[in-house]
Amino acid sequence: MWAGKAEAYGRSFAALCGHAVPALLDAARVFEGVRVLDVGTGPGSVAVAALERGAVVSAVDAEPGMVALASALGVDARVAVLPELPFEDGAYDAVVANFVVNHVGHPAVAMAELRRVARPGGRLAATVWADAGNGAMDLIVQALTAAGVEWPALPRVPEELNFERTPAGFAALAEAAGWGEVAGRELVVSHRVAPEAWWAGVADGVANLGLVVTGLPEEVRARAKAEYDRLAAGAVGEDGLLVVPGLAVLVAGLA
Repeated sequence: MWAGKAEAYGRSFAALCGHAVPALLDAARVFEGVRVLDVGTGPGSVAVAALERGAVVSAVDAEPGMVALASALGVDARVAVLPELPFEDGAYDAVVANFVVNHVGHPAVAMAELRRVARPGGRLAATVWADAGNGAMDLIVQALTAAGVEWPALPRVPEELNFERTPAGFAALAEAAGWGEVAGRELVVSHRVAPEAWWAGVADGVANLGLVVTGLPEEVRARAKAEYDRLAAGAVGEDGLLVVPGLAVLVAGLA
């Protein structure tokens, strides 16, 4: 899904995900001198923010293009794929993962690996998008539906390994993975973006909806874009921007 999509993601959906960064770092108590690992760094948004707080930061991502983007911003980043992180047990004071656990095949094992590389008593924090109430992609979904798109089967976590994307559900996953003193809460996001920039993410094949859009026949893709333009024209504010609402779930705990 993410192979070769680093720059496209950086131009589109990365800004939406970036809204959760301050709360994520606060939950992990990332401040000056803290050794922090950013897992699934993407273009480096979390890692750069942690560096700005004076933390000592390492970062990993499964996609080499993401690692290149983060490294270009001065982040100590390398390629690594959950659930196998190339670090010793207890190597970090804090471990964070921003919208990463929702992209792994075995969420419980991934959460346990985040705990493994944090020192005893170290802080852990992670985010996922909520199951319900998250309207970030509603406009694009509405456009595809209006264009008569037949939804293909998309990659999903097997039901027996899945978890509810709610504060209680995500917290239960963390507790089962050995996190202590776990607390979960919702984060409400309001993202402002130009309509063309928002469509560009899926047009470039980013995430599940990007797989849908780029897999459409050309005439259907054009029809979906026309429907999107129609819907977006009625949704923009006086500044010409869309207001994209998001609902995330944040869990934090101790190793």
